[in-house]
Amino acid sequence: MIITYIVCIYFLYVLLSGFILFKFYKHKRSHYKDKHAPQRFFGEESCQDRVALVEERYESGLARINLIENAHETLDISYYMISPGLASNIFLASIVNAADKGVQIRILLDGLFHHMKGKRKDILYSLSDHPNIQLKFYEPFDPLRPWTWNNRLHDKIIIVDHELTMIGGRNIGDKYFAPAGYDGATNDRDVVIVNTDVDNFETSVISQIKEYYEYVWNHEFTKHPVTQLTKKQQLIAQKKLSDIRQLFKTLLHSHLEMFQREINWIERSQPTNKVTFIHNPIERLKKEPWVWYEISNLMKEAKKSILIQSPYIIPTNNMLQTLDKENLSAGKVVALTNSLAASPNLLAYSGYRRYRKKIVDLGINVYEFQGPSESYHTKSFIFDNRISLVGSFNLDSRSTYLSTEIMVVIDSKEFASQMKNKIDDVINHNSLRVRNNGSYIAHPRIEEKMVSPVKATITRVLSGLTRFNEHLL
Repeated sequence: MIITYIVCIYFLYVLLSGFILFKFYKHKRSHYKDKHAPQRFFGEESCQDRVALVEERYESGLARINLIENAHETLDISYYMISPGLASNIFLASIVNAADKGVQIRILLDGLFHHMKGKRKDILYSLSDHPNIQLKFYEPFDPLRPWTWNNRLHDKIIIVDHELTMIGGRNIGDKYFAPAGYDGATNDRDVVIVNTDVDNFETSVISQIKEYYEYVWNHEFTKHPVTQLTKKQQLIAQKKLSDIRQLFKTLLHSHLEMFQREINWIERSQPTNKVTFIHNPIERLKKEPWVWYEISNLMKEAKKSILIQSPYIIPTNNMLQTLDKENLSAGKVVALTNSLAASPNLLAYSGYRRYRKKIVDLGINVYEFQGPSESYHTKSFIFDNRISLVGSFNLDSRSTYLSTEIMVVIDSKEFASQMKNKIDDVINHNSLRVRNNGSYIAHPRIEEKMVSPVKATITRVLSGLTRFNEHLL
């Protein structure tokens, strides 16, 4: 009976401090928005930073291997998760191989969703045991402070020395790098930033990204998962490192085409007038929405067009006001997201489902990717065919107020044109426009993909339930 009471009290404590609290808590307010005008994102002439769009799944996996191989001194990595599978095996094998060559590597992962629990703890031990690798978790699980459970690391960064950086929306997992025909594949977008003047590192946007990485790495919320391995754990670590090294040798023989590829990032990249790094503050409970401030300001400044791509759209009240065409000068506003047929995230889609008609009523041209064997996880914006944003920010309350989020703001007509062509291709060949009544406008060459009754029913039920906690979606 006493145990039952304790469990009930703990459940109530979790409900109040981990969920209900966020419904009423107001974020801190500062003068951030007033001090950061959107004009700072524009440049008058070419700068030292160039940007390369990395779009295709398989190509993005090869790009990551190449970046790791390009590291000579330091490699700083930050991800939400590293899921089990071939992609993570290749990624980790490349990292260990770089560390064996003397590269100093830091890996920062989310403290809840890192996927290094249970049987995969041997990976945690092996990375912690390598003399040239440091591993940290951001906001590890704390059963006594449920309010920390919503403070998640959503960043995706690879920083190579002072010369190259990749930012985007992909996690490490097979579905993000799968070849054509892979059922359940997830499409996304990365951008590789190339600093063409390493001697003047301080004036490159990579220095801003590096400074942010240092701040999060050294923050009190970030912890080493183990400070000292036991003898048993050391033996497990050494065996796992041996297995990873053997795997790398095997991969070199079986998949040689994936390694030691010549990628000239300067030739692959586009010139820019300016590249700026933006991010959310690092704090618990509700964050001041720095990234959304920047995006909303750019929306209001846009004169001709706004193009949005997000895996789902679960707007806050402020988002709805900003998205209203009556409050915008841009003549054309287009949003691309997943249909129910394509979406693998039914919880998130259930939140979006309640706003589909309302968003269309605001004057937004909403297109939904039909899938159904693939989906889009991409988070991007283009303003007036000049300013582009790529990164981790979803159009939802979680990205706005709860998670760490990062984006790069790129002033480049060339890059904007390249990215717009990719988005337009998805719209024109496999997406349908949503009517005011929630149905689709018919297209002669694009078929509306059917949704199974089970998936449709689950989504309707979830939509009724999640209306009470959409601030956490």
